[in-house]
Amino acid sequence: MIVRAITVGAAAILAGAQVVRNAEFESAVSMVPPRPSAFWAGHPQSEISVAMTSIAQSAHDNKPVPTSTFVMMTDAATKEPLASEPYLVRGVQGQIAGDGKAAQLAFEAAQWRDPRSQAAAYFLADRYFRTGDNTRGLLEVAALARLSPKGATAISPYLAAYARNPAYWPALKAMFRANPNLAEPALATLASSLATVPAVLALTDPRTKPGQASWLPPLLNTLVGAGDYFRAVAVWTRFTGNPRPQLIHDARFSDKSSPPPFNWALTSSTVGMAERQAGGRLHLVFYGQQDGFLATQLLLLGTGTYRISMQVSGDPVRSRSLNWSLWCDKASAPISSVTLDAAAKGWTFKVPKGCPAQWLRLAGASGEISQQVDVTIGAFKLERVGGNA
Repeated sequence: MIVRAITVGAAAILAGAQVVRNAEFESAVSMVPPRPSAFWAGHPQSEISVAMTSIAQSAHDNKPVPTSTFVMMTDAATKEPLASEPYLVRGVQGQIAGDGKAAQLAFEAAQWRDPRSQAAAYFLADRYFRTGDNTRGLLEVAALARLSPKGATAISPYLAAYARNPAYWPALKAMFRANPNLAEPALATLASSLATVPAVLALTDPRTKPGQASWLPPLLNTLVGAGDYFRAVAVWTRFTGNPRPQLIHDARFSDKSSPPPFNWALTSSTVGMAERQAGGRLHLVFYGQQDGFLATQLLLLGTGTYRISMQVSGDPVRSRSLNWSLWCDKASAPISSVTLDAAAKGWTFKVPKGCPAQWLRLAGASGEISQQVDVTIGAFKLERVGGNA
């Protein structure tokens, strides 16, 4: 019988599954007095280790696995019937030979021997999905997420593939109900792809509070990144309970719960600190050592002329190192910019055509001599002016 090459991906999974077992075996050998059987070339532990190394090397070299490697695995399975690795290899052999039923039986046998085998869960999930057994496939996907150090990241290929089809959404919902600790990270993974955004919206509870929805910020970023601003703001209003911003949201700096980008993103970093204060004020501390943004919000202003006004308390001279700017989304330069002290006297700017979304940004610019700036903004107002009012 001519044995075909195991694919690189399958061989890598098999070899990875053996790493912990090899480490345990080698550790045990170093801790107990030597026994002749532990060092025999025909000892099952030794055979499994050598065979898995051979498979990994063959995958690395993109060459067929030697027939002798499979013979060694068969011998190890006979000597150690509770070892899972020989059955994983048999399963891959069955897949390569086109015998899906034999492959499935082998993978199930491997999982029975080692319920924590990530490789067995991986291969069984793939097999079940290929045969249309989505219920059992998703059970294996959930098991793979629990077993893998990467958690939901490990199952993202399956989630992405099956979340695109609305027919699978009920099964996914059932999986998330049975594995609530998996739901949030899995949804966050799906939210990072535009193709699976509809699935996230269908699989989530509309009563979920923004602070409990770790998937909401990446989903909004995905939509904004795709230029789908109006669907992004619709999702934002749906889950925050806020009306769609007419011009700007939270001009009084009081909404601490709604997420960006349609609410203020306030900085607390090596650049400085921006924090809400009672009385509708924004407190800013710019350390003066590096440039960076302190406050940002995405606006959806129509074409026309606008005016921003505010009150600024603090050092008027030093506040000149802070500036406001307005950018069309994805633009490399601002439409308009003004220093903070000048903005206190009124800042008028125009939004041009072809600019459906704009970033309003407050930034600090460092100088040759670092000077800390501590100011407070209040009575903030954005209004439309001129013939557009």
